[in-house]
Amino acid sequence: MSKSVSRRAACALGAGVAAAAAVPALSFASTAGRAPEAPGMADWVEKQLGGMSLREKVGQLFVTPVNGQSADEVNPKNRKEFGVDTPAQIVERYAVGGIIYFNNSDFDNIDTPRQIAALSNGLQQAAVSSNAKLPLLISTDQEGGYVARITGPYATDVPGNMAIGASRSTADAYAETAILGSELRAMGINQNHAPDADVNTEPTNPVIGLRSFSSHPELAAQLVRAAVRGYQESGPPDRTTSAAVKHFPGHGGASSDSHTSLPTIKRSLEQWRKTDAVPFRAAIKEGVQEVMSAHIVMPEIDPSGEPATLSPRMITGLLREELGYDGLISTDSLRMQGVRELHPDAEIPVLALKAGIDQLLMPVDLNLAINSVLKAVQDGKLTESRIEESARRVLRLKYQRGLAHYRPVDLAELPRRVGTAANRARAQAMTDHTITVVRNDAKLLPLHKKPRSVLITGWGETTTKNLAGAIGKRGANTRVLATGTEPGKAQITEAVAAANSAELTVVLTNGDPKGMQPQQQQLLTELITTGKPVIAVAAQRPYDTGFVDAQRTWLATYSSSAASMESLTKVIYGELGPRGKLPVDVPVGGDTTKIKYPFGTGLHW
Repeated sequence: MSKSVSRRAACALGAGVAAAAAVPALSFASTAGRAPEAPGMADWVEKQLGGMSLREKVGQLFVTPVNGQSADEVNPKNRKEFGVDTPAQIVERYAVGGIIYFNNSDFDNIDTPRQIAALSNGLQQAAVSSNAKLPLLISTDQEGGYVARITGPYATDVPGNMAIGASRSTADAYAETAILGSELRAMGINQNHAPDADVNTEPTNPVIGLRSFSSHPELAAQLVRAAVRGYQESGPPDRTTSAAVKHFPGHGGASSDSHTSLPTIKRSLEQWRKTDAVPFRAAIKEGVQEVMSAHIVMPEIDPSGEPATLSPRMITGLLREELGYDGLISTDSLRMQGVRELHPDAEIPVLALKAGIDQLLMPVDLNLAINSVLKAVQDGKLTESRIEESARRVLRLKYQRGLAHYRPVDLAELPRRVGTAANRARAQAMTDHTITVVRNDAKLLPLHKKPRSVLITGWGETTTKNLAGAIGKRGANTRVLATGTEPGKAQITEAVAAANSAELTVVLTNGDPKGMQPQQQQLLTELITTGKPVIAVAAQRPYDTGFVDAQRTWLATYSSSAASMESLTKVIYGELGPRGKLPVDVPVGGDTTKIKYPFGTGLHW
């Protein structure tokens, strides 16, 4: 889902260079006890609510994707799914409270910052011209790093959560989200479904992984708090976005993907309180304006078998009552299999509202979903006051984001706010804090002398080229042999021959959630047998470092971006001392019962 930030944010951006070895405490105060409403908010909300029909109130609870890169683009997918032709007509017909942007094969709304900003302006014009006359919450999932809807060369690429977890820097967590939020808002996006607050306790987790700050609750909590602050309070409301902590009650212990199934996580209530709940509790104290639910089950806490999104025990009992949260609660996408496994699509929005949800994201059939909620009110399964309760929270968020005084975004400002040189430089500085040297048994690093020839091999066509470019700038002749994640015998033979004729080999790995593929392990093992210097780099998941024990030099970057490859090169050449520490426990190979490299591992010089 980038830009100058406020003076307050600029101070944090400048101050965030140091990353303490220990987990630092946040220096800014908690918002606990802060007045829950801005001046004038209650009056504005009640005035809007009082002028709305029941259908308009229900419409405010829904967020839908649209097809098209401009508000008036005719797209046949819109006619098929929504019964109208353009994104603007979808807004007008359904009076939805929000729109969500994507850049995938199903819904592609994202090209350049100027295009996105113009689309946002066009959709907002359709909304304020409709009967409801209310601006939209326009959202996306711009977590940074592994999940980013809007990326370079247009927007600023930032390290991502687990990389920030390695740096241990709350200042960097704040700066990262201040950049993301400011850039999004310049494009008309006022609601961001980030940061991820999951505690990634399951190394084989297929859907969270790098999106989590840490496997340790307290570190995750401190960085989540800083991230929330960066999104919401690094500038005035019309320059920032709301933050959303997700996926409540915590998706970090899952070994399956809620996009394709309904994961079961074995947590007792006390285990949940000590693990998953910790970052959510911290975010609530920090004043987070949205919590997103997860399509997972925790049967020891709620034996009903319902996914958390549809569970009164989870949403009302734990989130509202135990954690005391009174802000907006949204669902994860209602198109995901995890929430659709037990109920037909017509029942899901009604069950979600009965559980305590406020905002319903991406129903499979928007018309069916709205009419199902209206019918539930008519049949007495839901009351109009229950609808108003959630509509009130949606309106409160709109007020908090400055939409009571909505103005179109200024397209002329985009070059001064999105992907600026200052933002990119700050992102590179953050990335410099993240590189982790997990193992240096051969004392190969930092390099004692500059090699004349370097082989870069392993995973990633673009990543290997970026690393070769960074190393080449230091005077080495580089050769790139990208082998992917499953190199064949001929590729491995070619890489070994090239390593024999090079002074140094750097091999990049990228295992899948279940571990490093056997072919990547074989590549690395055979490179080691050459007896030549070999540096192995886990370019995404740090869990790769638990494989191939014979490898004596292991680093982790948590990101395959060009900035990460530049930071990696600085560490290899001794231009930069490594400062990262593992934010997770790395098991021995695929055996999650044994720890190879514990949380906090990281060599410094």
